[in-house]
Amino acid sequence: MSATTTTPKENVFSGVLKRLSGNLQTYALVVAMVVIWGMFDVLTSGSYLSPQNFSNLFRQMTVSALLSVGMVLVIVTGNIDLSVGRLAGFVSVFVAYLQLRTWNALFPGQPLTAAILSVIAGCAIGTLYGVVQGWIIAYQRVPSFIVTLGSMWILNGLILIQTEGKTLAANQNYFEFIGQGYLPDWLGWVFAILVVAALFVSMFLSRRRRVKYGFSLAPILTDLLKTGFFSLLVFGYIFYVNLYRGLQFPVLILIVFAVVVAYMADNTKFGRHAYAIGGNREAARLSGINIQRNIFLIFILMGFLCGVAGIVLASYVGYGTIAAGTGYELYAIAGCILGGTSTLGGVGTIFGAMVGSLIMASVTNGLQILNVPSAWQYVVNGLVLVVAVYMDVYFKKR
Repeated sequence: MSATTTTPKENVFSGVLKRLSGNLQTYALVVAMVVIWGMFDVLTSGSYLSPQNFSNLFRQMTVSALLSVGMVLVIVTGNIDLSVGRLAGFVSVFVAYLQLRTWNALFPGQPLTAAILSVIAGCAIGTLYGVVQGWIIAYQRVPSFIVTLGSMWILNGLILIQTEGKTLAANQNYFEFIGQGYLPDWLGWVFAILVVAALFVSMFLSRRRRVKYGFSLAPILTDLLKTGFFSLLVFGYIFYVNLYRGLQFPVLILIVFAVVVAYMADNTKFGRHAYAIGGNREAARLSGINIQRNIFLIFILMGFLCGVAGIVLASYVGYGTIAAGTGYELYAIAGCILGGTSTLGGVGTIFGAMVGSLIMASVTNGLQILNVPSAWQYVVNGLVLVVAVYMDVYFKKR
């Protein structure tokens, strides 16, 4: 009997199939997102995928997606944070108050100085709140559900106290660029080239690490095709948004933080320990992982990202209002779960959360263009989340 042999073409094909099966839910979400875009584009007679609305869609998802970036690690460790929406809202109100009442008095006629100080203050407030909340959860061992639920009520009160029931303007020069600005076309292309170069460098470094530690390697053509596909997406995105006004500055902020946190999650002890804690807390403890410190740092990171999200929110809306941040925690959690983050902990990716957040924003944006009443928008978003989780459970059982 002659031994069967595999050709290089078969090896590449089997490698692609293995990659697809290993990330089935994420790729299924990408397909679902394309279907949603196509459906809304037909229903809106082509206006949904117009360059202007396409640009606005990504800008609208920025705040909830920033919160999802941190929420992934929170959920991965088996915790939850119900306060992120209102913390981002409080930061936006606090920053608006500084813009309107404080910096104008201290630095009249210096909007750039006021903008820089507002960013520093917003990030500091979010981080400080994360420190306090993380200390209670990690070191005092109070359940995160209770602590963050109480925080949500506390922050509701603080927002009302800060605003006194009024709307605070935060649309000063320079500061408004954070949430509403666009980069010139040429700078968008420079960014795209840098991202693509980073993708290929990361691919080759990853292959070198796998060889160093004795892991199996996928065929080089498989990795090249995968990296080339993502590179085409980057160039295609820049080309399309340049048809309107260019790369959105808040989207650039989101990309930077998503990449940094994704790298931390995948390539550092901090990230690996987070997944180990969520996968099996007792085994993580016995292996010497400092569970309390890790959870404490994750909630500090979550607080910092809430600060960033609050700054973007204040700049994008242009005001600090009593309703600032309402419901954003639900969109953040939904984006994570849609993207494959397990509510039981131990499983989840930043990229998946970004896709999940984009789907939620896509559905909301499409319904708004179709003038669907807001009550039904909540119903549809809830159904999308339930169906997505059901399909995930169904396929995992299979």
